[in-house]
Parts: sequence; structure tokens; C-alpha cells
Amino acid sequence: MDGKIWLAAARVALPSIVALALGVPALGQAETPAPGVITETAALVAERSAGGLLASEPAGFAADFKPFTGDLPAIVLPTYAVDVSTIDSPEPEVQDLGSGIASFYGRRFAGRPTASGERFDPAALTAAHRTLPFGSKVRVTNQRNGQSVVVRINDRGPFSRGRHIDLSPRAAEQIGIVAAGHGTVELELLAG
Repeated sequence: MDGKIWLAAARVALPSIVALALGVPALGQAETPAPGVITETAALVAERSAGGLLASEPAGFAADFKPFTGDLPAIVLPTYAVDVSTIDSPEPEVQDLGSGIASFYGRRFAGRPTASGERFDPAALTAAHRTLPFGSKVRVTNQRNGQSVVVRINDRGPFSRGRHIDLSPRAAEQIGIVAAGHGTVELELLAG
């Protein structure tokens, strides 16, 4: 094979081979081409083997280019692609904990240690519960307005009779119970 023809073929095929080896799309290729669609690189190979040149080629290259007239070896490279836009993210499994009364901590407790050992942060989405393990995630939904928030259990309480969960001020704001000081909520334990 003439050296210039080999160079022309290498200029077309090498970027695609390198890109495939690295697992990235070649320049000008769609990331996941549809079946039966010829990619730009394949179109360039076909055009060059038919004797055509691209307008972007340097003038000296066009004058010296001689098309390859022999049979090109068939190279079939597998393509693996997953369209992540069609994958539904599963809802986390939930365990219904029933309804109860939620209240919230005062900001005066900011910086004090909680039962888990971490400092209380009024701006964090945390809560106190009597029995749930520390780190548990609980969805708290205000029955009056339907607003909900997911909090992480990091403290014990509430110790007022009839209360089921104490929220941080930020969590209480998100479900709209700050003005009343408490509210009836639905509690759901999230798995994981």
C-alpha cells in the first residue's frame, strides 16, 4: 500500500480505534449511534475509499491522494450503550410509622451535643425520635398542607407527652409547622 494512502486511512481510522479503546466517542460520532446509522467516521472511510476528498483536507494532500481500490477488510467492533434517561430510579422502600404530633427544637439548643454525639445544627434537616436508630431517614408529611421533608434521626426525644418527633427548625419551616409550634404529621421510615 502506498505510504500516503496508508496515512490517509490512518488519519480516518486511528481516532475511532483510540476512542473505542478509551471508551469515549470519537470526534464527530454520536455517543450512542442508533442501529443502522453510519457514523461520521464510517462515512469518511466510505467517501475516501470511493476516491472522494473532504473540503477540509489541505491542498497538497488532495493532489497526492490516490484512492485505494482494493477491498477494505471488514472490522466489526461491538457497541455497548445504555440510555440512562429511560431508567426509572426506584422509589426507596418505605415503612409506614403512622401519624403523630411533630414539634421542633428551639434555636437556643444550637451547638449543644445531641444523643448521637453530634452538635445540634438548626439549619440541618435532622430530628429526634425515641426509638429509631441514629442515622435513620424519615419522611415527615404535614397532614394539613401535604408538604413533606426527609430528616435524619440524630437525637432522642421528644420528651413532651403526646409528641412523636422533634424536628430541627429548618425541617419545621419546610413543612409549615413553625407558626403553630406543632402539627399532625405522617411518618415514613425510608430504607437505606
